[in-house]
Amino acid sequence: MSDQKSYSGRCFCGAVEIIATGEPVAMGYCHCASCRHWSAGPVNAFTLWQQHAVHVTKGGEHVEGYQKSDTSVRKFCELCGGHLYTDHPTWGVTNAYAALLPDLDYAPALHMNYQESVLPIRDGLPKYRDMPAEMGGSGDMLPE
Repeated sequence: MSDQKSYSGRCFCGAVEIIATGEPVAMGYCHCASCRHWSAGPVNAFTLWQQHAVHVTKGGEHVEGYQKSDTSVRKFCELCGGHLYTDHPTWGVTNAYAALLPDLDYAPALHMNYQESVLPIRDGLPKYRDMPAEMGGSGDMLPE
């Protein structure tokens, strides 16, 4: 794995650091109410990685989690509250938030849960009503 690119990030205070190795399996935007509420923004920019590709490299003792649903375990720093990543065990991926990986060339390819959007984005990318079928969604698309 030493020939694979690695991307590092940290929480708001810097006590916890993470690393994502390789390349994301998907990048895009989520418009669901849970992501909006968690991120305190109108849309959440995600990068999905295979679970084994994201690791805490510093400050693991400060990582706390919150699980509101079966599909998401949101991780954050107990010291500053800074968001780190979300494990999605039912999908076998981890979302390392795009904003936490400054060296990653973020290239979104889709919008998920667009039916819940509060900020319409006209960028030509596919807009899934909920999620792609391979993630358990309907796969239905919405017009831009």
